[in-house]
Amino acid sequence: MGKINSIETMGALDGPGIRVIVYFQGCPLRCVYCHNPDTWHVAGGTDISASEIVKKAERYKPYFSDKGGITFSGGEPLLQPQFLIDCLKESKEKGIHTALDTSGIGIGRYEEILNYTDLVILDIKHEDSDMYEKITGVKIEEYYKFKEAIIKKNQKVWLKHVVVPGWTDDEKHIEELKREVYSFNNIEKVELLPYHTMGVHKYKDLGIQYQLADIEDMNIVKIKELQKMILECNLISE
Repeated sequence: MGKINSIETMGALDGPGIRVIVYFQGCPLRCVYCHNPDTWHVAGGTDISASEIVKKAERYKPYFSDKGGITFSGGEPLLQPQFLIDCLKESKEKGIHTALDTSGIGIGRYEEILNYTDLVILDIKHEDSDMYEKITGVKIEEYYKFKEAIIKKNQKVWLKHVVVPGWTDDEKHIEELKREVYSFNNIEKVELLPYHTMGVHKYKDLGIQYQLADIEDMNIVKIKELQKMILECNLISE
């Protein structure tokens, strides 16, 4: 049994094709721009078995075609390694493509997890250790452990990064981020995500102070320019 926050069906933004997205409950990070603070505490989740999740996903297999499947997101799925492994293994046994959407901050068993993972969607919070801790509230070392496991396995990976005005939108940072991006060895996609304020109301509902209350949504034109900087080596497609 594991703890989840919710399950979304017919998703089209969390991996290739049409997907079932399972949002795990619990996250060790406290990112300043997090739009899902309701997923932070494991105790707030719903108990469910891996078999129940896979059975639900199987109902949508006709829509998967040759690209779709199931994505395990969060929260942070790596915080529940045994439950995640059970979900991944049962999905693979049913012939379902598996994707793991993660920050790379878990409690180990990474190589075993990756054995049953077709694609990792990795959120790079920041390449600098001090800024990483400022943004997330935790140290960067665990991210490096997960990154090492990805590289060792030659894991297919999509990389993403949230661009926040005044925090992660300057060109110097993007050049450093590009070096981090190209230190991976099997990149299929890189995407810069614009900061938005759509989840701010959740903080009010939960009685939590929102740290970026004075920052407006990221300018879409600028983020497209920064995206071009990341992709200018032409090693990956947009």
